[in-house]
Amino acid sequence: MTINSDNLFAVTKPVYTMWAIIVVLGVLCWLSTRKMKEIPTGLQNIAEKVVEYLETFFAGVIGVKDARRYFGLFASLFIFIVTCNYASLLPGAGEAFSVPTADLSVTAGLALVSFFMTHTIGFRRQGFSGYLKSFIKPFIIMLPFNLVDLVVRPASLALRLYGNMYGEEMVTAQLRKLFPILLPLVMQILSLLFCFIQAMVFTMLTAVYVQEAIGEE
Repeated sequence: MTINSDNLFAVTKPVYTMWAIIVVLGVLCWLSTRKMKEIPTGLQNIAEKVVEYLETFFAGVIGVKDARRYFGLFASLFIFIVTCNYASLLPGAGEAFSVPTADLSVTAGLALVSFFMTHTIGFRRQGFSGYLKSFIKPFIIMLPFNLVDLVVRPASLALRLYGNMYGEEMVTAQLRKLFPILLPLVMQILSLLFCFIQAMVFTMLTAVYVQEAIGEE
């Protein structure tokens, strides 16, 4: 069987874009924290504003204490996803390079991170037996429904993000061909909000799942 190098590159393009985004985010984090000042300016000021906003948002979902405890997970997911989403607004998106979150393998990977972290937190906070018992509350008849929910949640996270971003990418590309002047610009302006909402929904649901996994202590 002969593997065409062009096809191989087409398959791996989302991976290249994803790693490029990771490198860029890593460099920005380093630049914004390498010379911390008591009165922040420049990139440090922007970074602190982002952290403050996200911490406030997740505190409203899961409580101040747990929002701070798991802030690294929530913030990392949000910043990575929203950056990948906004990559769809760059010239050449979908043609010169692939948008990572418009690829099912990437969104499935993110959903698995959310899945395993949620249940790891549940076992650590409630203990092994305590967390397993939570699947039969309030009645043992809930067990099959909760087990189905285990599969549905990550699948829903992956498919929702992938479907919305892939659909947005395809619609914008087609509109660009049909109406190359004005309509694509309008779509990109709307995409500024759309991309943000998709990232926020993914991370908000992850926070909700973590809150449920923690249970009442």
